[in-house]
Amino acid sequence: MLQQQNKYLENSIQTSTPAQLVIMLCDGAIRFCKAGAEAIKKKKYAEANRYLIKTQRIINEFIITLDRSLPIADELLRLYDYFNYRLIQANSKKDAEPAEEVLQYLIELKETWTQAAKIVNASGVRHG
Repeated sequence: MLQQQNKYLENSIQTSTPAQLVIMLCDGAIRFCKAGAEAIKKKKYAEANRYLIKTQRIINEFIITLDRSLPIADELLRLYDYFNYRLIQANSKKDAEPAEEVLQYLIELKETWTQAAKIVNASGVRHG
């Protein structure tokens, strides 16, 4: 069963557009950030640490893969740096509020990418 799920996931990743991949990463970051904030509230700090670090890894992937030639790249870099800063605060101070703030931004970011992907798909632009 797990092997089938892994094959499905691997196939989904290989056949996805760049925008779809970013949306998948956003989903993961949202899930982990939410879990991290909830764990802090329950005083499960080791669990919170694990989830917040997973969220940071995804944000770092956004940073690494960002096309620096885009006009919006500098603003996105500052935003991603801010996300990491706030997640570190949440983790070190054992305070869910900074993680919840990042969570809201991640939800907005996913919605933006989803809308952008719809526009690209509607225009018939092909990637690859």
